[in-house]
Amino acid sequence: MSVLLHVSDTHFGTERAPVVEALVAFAHALRPDLVVLSGDITQRARRAQFRAARLFVDRLGSPFVAIPGNHDIALFDLASRWLRPYAAHMESFGTELEPVHDSADCLLQCVNTTRPRRHKNGEVSALQIERVAARLAAARPGQLRIVVVHQPVAVSRDEDLPNLLRGHAQALRRWAEAGCDLVLGGHIHLPYVVPLVQLARPLWVVQAGTAVSHRVRDGIPNSVNVLRWGREVAPGSCLIERWDHGDEGRFVRRSVTEAQPARG
Repeated sequence: MSVLLHVSDTHFGTERAPVVEALVAFAHALRPDLVVLSGDITQRARRAQFRAARLFVDRLGSPFVAIPGNHDIALFDLASRWLRPYAAHMESFGTELEPVHDSADCLLQCVNTTRPRRHKNGEVSALQIERVAARLAAARPGQLRIVVVHQPVAVSRDEDLPNLLRGHAQALRRWAEAGCDLVLGGHIHLPYVVPLVQLARPLWVVQAGTAVSHRVRDGIPNSVNVLRWGREVAPGSCLIERWDHGDEGRFVRRSVTEAQPARG
């Protein structure tokens, strides 16, 4: 069985130390095959915050991929924002801003949806859409096909419509045609799973809450997602689990959604 731990919006600089320790303990018990960080790793893109975030990720003890979020670009340091917007991120998490994970049963493509010219809104370009579609179309039979963005491509409440990723409609249409199964994201600190069935094939949008920051929203606790597929899971299914940090000081499973990606 394959296991993926989806962590988002850690906002280091606003982290809660007990939750950090609880998530490290949870990851050690889970032993995921891959950890995915879907942006807003830091609060203000400061190098000390990136160093703290990288130390945390190293403590999780698993391979990882990471993309920047809008908070990972300097806000007040305008020279850095315009001339070297990703310098601090790359120092701690590598020069690849759109990493790929390609294993026997998973093809995961990250997409950098941040733009220095925007404050918080994200965007996916036509070039990015087509590049991701080509990679998805070349996936091997049996691979779960996942795209990771920062801003959401679908929302569960009308009040979050302004946060939608610019270009999301075109991206969803092309990525579904190319075989995408899941799109992971963050940004709005709300965990939910939305099935999209009006596309060329079923596609699930999987949003994560804030993993360790005190910047929780609407009383929803710190949370992460766990994805499981392969052996010990029904053939053709992917289990999407939401794990919340509970009063008992540890992460507790709160819900499970079963996705059944189309094949062929």
